[in-house]
Amino acid sequence: MRFISTRGQTPAVSFSEAVALGLAPDGGLFLPESLPDLSGKWQGWAKLSYPELLREFFAHFATDIPAADLARMAAAAYTKFDHAEIAPLRQLDDKTFVLELFHGPTLAFKDFALQFLGHLYEHQCVTRNESLTVLGATSGDTGAAAIHGLLGRARAKIFILYPDGRVSPLQERQMACTGADNVFALAVDGTFDDAQASLKTIFEDQDFRVRHHLSAVNSINLARVLAQCVYYLWAWLRLPAEARVRAEFIVPTGNFGNVLAGWMVQKMGVPFAGFRVATNQNDILYRLFTTGDYSVAAVHPSHAPSMDIQVSSNFERFLYFAENRDPARVRAVMAEFKKTGRYQFANFNRDSITTSRTSDAEIERIIRDVHQRFGYVVDPHTACGFKDLPQDRPAVVLSTAHPAKFPDVIARCIGREVTHPRLEALKSKPLIKHRIPATVAAVRSFIESH
Repeated sequence: MRFISTRGQTPAVSFSEAVALGLAPDGGLFLPESLPDLSGKWQGWAKLSYPELLREFFAHFATDIPAADLARMAAAAYTKFDHAEIAPLRQLDDKTFVLELFHGPTLAFKDFALQFLGHLYEHQCVTRNESLTVLGATSGDTGAAAIHGLLGRARAKIFILYPDGRVSPLQERQMACTGADNVFALAVDGTFDDAQASLKTIFEDQDFRVRHHLSAVNSINLARVLAQCVYYLWAWLRLPAEARVRAEFIVPTGNFGNVLAGWMVQKMGVPFAGFRVATNQNDILYRLFTTGDYSVAAVHPSHAPSMDIQVSSNFERFLYFAENRDPARVRAVMAEFKKTGRYQFANFNRDSITTSRTSDAEIERIIRDVHQRFGYVVDPHTACGFKDLPQDRPAVVLSTAHPAKFPDVIARCIGREVTHPRLEALKSKPLIKHRIPATVAAVRSFIESH
């Protein structure tokens, strides 16, 4: 299989090349030339283990990686998860299910992709006999998961930008308390969007990119999205048969990569009924799917910091499909958005996606309500998924992080502290972070010197 850019000005590349590049040289995002048809295959996957399901799914995409290597990496990727099912599906009542995606090493859903991506990077370095510089920006969980996917890997150095003071203290400690020589936690002045903008500009500098063997670890890297596809299949195959045809996946998301993964599986012929994009008060995606208006507003810090985003980096992939795979249209829309910070769609194709918006006050109310009704504790991001649960169909809420990562909010809502031993161990470790301006020059200089 070959992979193309959403902007249509980069030659098609192999899977390994798409992973290594991350962002296409023309500024676009990689997608498969065509999506595989899984409609006759998923029926035979119900009894596979999670690593086996990942292996079967990726065999349709990573066609340049030997089958034995793919199987080895899939088996190794989930050895650090603390639940036997990897992604357990919990049923709270007759039509409410929770897909727990927080059993990985950093207790967040990003571990599903980034533990596997770490093995892909290592395979790439060994195969090509080269080193790699991995660069990412995070609003919270991505950075920690990326770092823990690459901890101690001799051929890779990782630089993660995050907005100083705008991630939770425990999220910061997961990035800045590893003690690993190949990890650099860069606390930038400004917002996540400022960090993401600097990152994208650096990737557009082809000389710098080639010289440092630079690769993107954000969800702009297609391997991230494809790895997240697998847990939708896993959950859907574990639903009662009568629930499958009607169940809606409710997905807390800011960067759009999480929900895009499920939507892509639907387009591969697996009959998912639909999706809901659940945002916090930073609601660019809510406004897009309700009014067709894609416009930047101020970022307001919230109880759900990983969703404190206004520019959703994966939206361009959805746009490519919504605009009938026309790269010229994608280039025009993205150029207008970059110039003005706004694009108004006259006839935006929402497909099977609905949306909701949740304020901080509503997040607190929902955490209390879910605890009282079900005896179950959800983190602030997952709480956004519980707003206005559908009454006429089953719902699968994706639980994106362990509640112990947000102790202050949880304690205020349910009257007790929720802890996790992995997080408690971080509290006594020294914090090593590097404060820099959120500018291209500052980030480039830091990479050059380290």
